[in-house]
Amino acid sequence: MLDINFIRNNLELVKKKVEAKGVPFAEERFSALDLHRRQILAENEELKSKKNRLAKETGFLKKSGASTREMELQSIELSKMIAAQEQELQSVDAEFHDFLLNIPNLFHDSVPAGRDASGNELVREWGKKPDFTFTPRPHWELGEVGRTLDFARAAKISGSRFTLYFGAMAKLERVLIQFMLDAHTTEHGYTEVLPPFLVNDASLIGTGNLPKFKDDLFKIEGYNLYLVPTAEVPLTNIHRDEILDESQLPIKYVAYTPCFRSEAGSHGKDIRGLVRQHQFNKVELLEFTSPAQSYAELEDLTADAESILRKLELPFRTLVLCSGDLSFSSAKTYDIEVWMPARAGYLEISSCSNFENFQARRARIKYKGRDGKKDFVHTLNGSGLAVGRTVAAIMENYQTADGRIRIPDALRHYFPGRDLL
Repeated sequence: MLDINFIRNNLELVKKKVEAKGVPFAEERFSALDLHRRQILAENEELKSKKNRLAKETGFLKKSGASTREMELQSIELSKMIAAQEQELQSVDAEFHDFLLNIPNLFHDSVPAGRDASGNELVREWGKKPDFTFTPRPHWELGEVGRTLDFARAAKISGSRFTLYFGAMAKLERVLIQFMLDAHTTEHGYTEVLPPFLVNDASLIGTGNLPKFKDDLFKIEGYNLYLVPTAEVPLTNIHRDEILDESQLPIKYVAYTPCFRSEAGSHGKDIRGLVRQHQFNKVELLEFTSPAQSYAELEDLTADAESILRKLELPFRTLVLCSGDLSFSSAKTYDIEVWMPARAGYLEISSCSNFENFQARRARIKYKGRDGKKDFVHTLNGSGLAVGRTVAAIMENYQTADGRIRIPDALRHYFPGRDLL
């Protein structure tokens, strides 16, 4: 959520940056709601002051023995007016709050301008792409050949966009979760968390998933609970409504969770394989930092996510997203994309973002500085990595001519005595 005073004092800048994200900004409605709310507040305060003055005068009259009947009637009338105004204020506040919740975050000045993904800029590339003497197969075909992935039976059980893993491939998914968690906790300084996989609406509002992206969530019927779309949601809300000490920052968490998404609006996109599932596993990195630290921490967090691909020797590239391709809540994002031989192109495997204080305002997470002043923390997160997509990348990059999968060197100790899956 953006600061009301900042919006009020920078309407043109807010309009320009919001609309550069492809979201219309109704500045007239903001100004009208803001003015109406301030008018009601001012009138309400004046009525309360009038009632207080009347109460003092009534007390003096009572001490002198004079009649206070007329003043008591006036006080009753003022109370009715105050109650009516407070009810109106509650309605206006709710409307104004809803309006603010639907304004996206403003992008950082270092973000390149652009209308869509074509405006994203390459930051770096790493790794040597495999040179096959045969036509590489897509991972879903490899899974069917080896009988390690079964999409048809998963569809029988749950519907489309679900997968059954068998044997060594099921183990590979599990091993990768362990591998990522171990790397991030022992080498990069993250504290492992095992959070709930169900969250309430307040948690989703805090991260910006609600109300904007309600259609992409799975809600539990009859409960104020949703399946997590990402571990970002429970991790961010660990410190909701808290004031942290600056000496604690940065706080760095890593968590594995299954993730559940309806993939609303993705019809026809990546319908085969592990790329776009309703249920998938992910290891998530999340940080709480001071504003002064946050952009340096974004570089480190991105490097932490990239390190997993380096260890697995999977070629990748990192892009900085342009203004028009940024998510609703992000101020700046790096996308890490892994090379997928069958598509002869790259696939996003991690998005590493700085949300500045956008989520912290919504979740009311502050820190107390060394000078005693309180301010909102900055939050950052990134996939470290999306596990199913990592499995798909290993399958395609490490495939052999007969459809088997070589085991990356970094994972060999999990499969003693084996070179192939």
